[in-house]
Amino acid sequence: MNESYVTLQGWVGNDVDVRDVGDTKCASFRLGCTPRWRKGDTWVDGHTSWFTVNCWRSLGRNVAESVKRGDAVVVHGRVRVDVWEREGQPPSVTWIVDAAFVGHDLNRGTSAFVKTPRGATVVDPIQDESVKEVLHGYDADGPRLNSDGEEVEPAA
Repeated sequence: MNESYVTLQGWVGNDVDVRDVGDTKCASFRLGCTPRWRKGDTWVDGHTSWFTVNCWRSLGRNVAESVKRGDAVVVHGRVRVDVWEREGQPPSVTWIVDAAFVGHDLNRGTSAFVKTPRGATVVDPIQDESVKEVLHGYDADGPRLNSDGEEVEPAA
């Protein structure tokens, strides 16, 4: 199968959106790429191209925690085009990149790397005895309540 890969440098145009897709998570953001070239003694900006970047699984989790609107990033991944039509209007085209790698563009600023622990597990709070006691425990000397939350006399 022939797939096209691209490497893009640009600016994150919105806050990262995380959504559930089946059993996995996907983080998405819009990436604006504006070409620049020198014309005489000045720099000229071209037209900005916008891409939707999808980041799956652990990449998505890390992107959601690391990337913010306005960050300069470099993205590498598979590119595809979605064409959709609305009645009475010309077709619209959306460029989508399924990212394999995302990183801050260190030509534009600095970044600090924190490695994600391998095999990190999420602790189930219900397994913690102190939490279990708070959630499921009761004070034997406390008031007795009916299903409406009204106090009732203790059984004799």
